[in-house]
Order: sequence, then structure tokens, then C-alpha cells
Amino acid sequence: MKKIIFSITLSLFVFVYNTSAQSQATLINTFHIQSAGGWDYLIPNPQSNKLYVSHGTQVNVLDKNTGDSLGVITNTTGVHGIAFINVLGKGYTSNGRLNNVSVFDLKTNEVLSQIATGENPDAIFFEPFTKTIITCNGRSKDLTVIDPITEKVIATIPVGGKPETAVSNEAGQIFVNVEDKNEIVQIDIVTKQVLAHWSIAPGEEPTGLAIDIATKRLFAGTAGKLIVMDAIKGNVVKVIPIGEGCDGVVYDNNSKLIYTSNGSGTMTIIKAVSANQYEIVENMTTKKGARTIGIDESIHTVYLPTADFEMQAAGDKSRPKMITGTFQILVIKY
Repeated sequence: MKKIIFSITLSLFVFVYNTSAQSQATLINTFHIQSAGGWDYLIPNPQSNKLYVSHGTQVNVLDKNTGDSLGVITNTTGVHGIAFINVLGKGYTSNGRLNNVSVFDLKTNEVLSQIATGENPDAIFFEPFTKTIITCNGRSKDLTVIDPITEKVIATIPVGGKPETAVSNEAGQIFVNVEDKNEIVQIDIVTKQVLAHWSIAPGEEPTGLAIDIATKRLFAGTAGKLIVMDAIKGNVVKVIPIGEGCDGVVYDNNSKLIYTSNGSGTMTIIKAVSANQYEIVENMTTKKGARTIGIDESIHTVYLPTADFEMQAAGDKSRPKMITGTFQILVIKY
């Protein structure tokens, strides 16, 4: 995922939708974090009251209901993502500039150890079928597979391009968005072998990725489009227009709603009616820069990090500068 980078579109993003599904999404709070630094992923823990937010050289730990600070996890320079294994009482951060993973105590936030990975580890997640921790390494174009019990690297899997994020079908396969190749790579995570490379055309530069395990569908966020792909055959099932600058996609298994966080300042909400039918529910206004997203299905809430930015002159296409001290988390109930 692109750390501290977002797209600002000069055109107005408009589309017409007509669906029986009605959105109940409402902005209920904004958590403010005063410390400096950029951001990438954030993730709530559904088994605790904690929200973990990547933020420059540290991870801020917040009460996911009130936004109160519950501490920080330090020495995570260039942190992108956070994962956790509640039964072990441990969390994991992918530290892009350190080329390693920090292991921390979920109760105390104390860093317990660090594990070397490939270059520039970005997304990180717990893979439940093999019970491993996996990082997507952007610069070395591979995945690092870690045994959380021994805290040793047990495999490195080349994917042929820059891996952005990955999901598991919880049955022995994972799927990886490869941004610079415009494809999804299917991997047998038991044998650690690549099985297939699937084109996402007409989508380009895939970033966020989610999965509906029941219908075997992948949801890949790309430049202005959500690509729905068959996770067995690898063919594109549906192309759905979304906002520009998407860097995150999440899926609620109960409501069957897909959420894409678009850096242009919207969140597209899509109803999965069936495996092959999808209806746009709403293009909700959020804030520019809110391009990543975390979901807590247990409390029907999504979280989007962003900030306020300096005004730019007309025609200026450079990256807007963040106003110091304005980092914030949008809390949206659905």
C-alpha cells in the first residue's frame, strides 16, 4: 500500500445508482491524533476494545469506541500494517523502512522481538489455515511467511511484481494483488507455490483486496473501478465504478456489503446480492486523503484515517502537504 500517498482528482466523481438496498452508514465520530507522521493501514481488534493505527515511526493504540489513547508501539519506522493473534496474545507490525516485523504484547504494547523480512514489507496478515503471519514485500517482490510460534521465517514466495495486499480463502490458498502487473496471483500456501497469474483488466494498479469466502469472489480496488473476480477460475465477473484513489477494500460477511475507501473523498458502498449481482448502495462523502480502511464487523463500524491538507494552486498536481497535527480517524457506523 502506498504510504502517505493519495490521489486528488480534479474532476467531480458522479454516478447514478438505483438499488433496493439502503445504506445506514453514518459518520459518528472523529478521533484526533496529535503526533506527527504519515499513515497507512489501521485495524481494529474484534476481540478487544483496541484500534491499531500505523503512524510514521510508531503505532497508535486507541480505544476503538471512544478514541482515547491506550498507548503506542514504538520502533516501527515506516510502519504499514498491523496483525494480531489473540490466542497467543501477540501482535505484529510490518516496518517498511526497517525491513522487518515487530512482535508486540497485546496487553502491554511492549515490543518483544523483531523478525527480518523481504525488502519494504507492506501489508501483513494472519493466515488462519496455516496459522502463519505473512508480509507482502513491495521492493523485493515477494512474500515472507513467518511461523508465529518459533518466530522464524519458513518461506519466501516470489510473486513476479509488487505485492500490495493479500487475502486467504481459509482453505489452503491465498490471493495477492500485484500492483505493477495488474494481476492477482493465486498461491497454494501449504506448498508455498504460485498456481496462477490472473489479469484484472480492465482494472489497473490493484491495491485493496477483500474476499467473500462463501461465494468465492475477490474484490479488488483499482483506479476508479472495483473488480469482482472468481476465486476459482480467475475470470472477471463484474466491473463496478468507484471513487478515485482507492487504497482499501473491506467486506462485511453478514450484511454482504463491500466498502471501498477512495482518496478523492468518498466511500463507495456496494451490496453483494449474489455471486454475480452487485448493486451500488451509496457513494458516501468522507474526506480527501481517506484512502485506507479498517472494519470491525462485531460492532458494524469502519475506520478511515486521513488529515487536513494545505491549499494548492489551480493546476498544481504535486502531492498536497499535510497540516501538522491534523491526523484523524473517521468513525463510520453502518
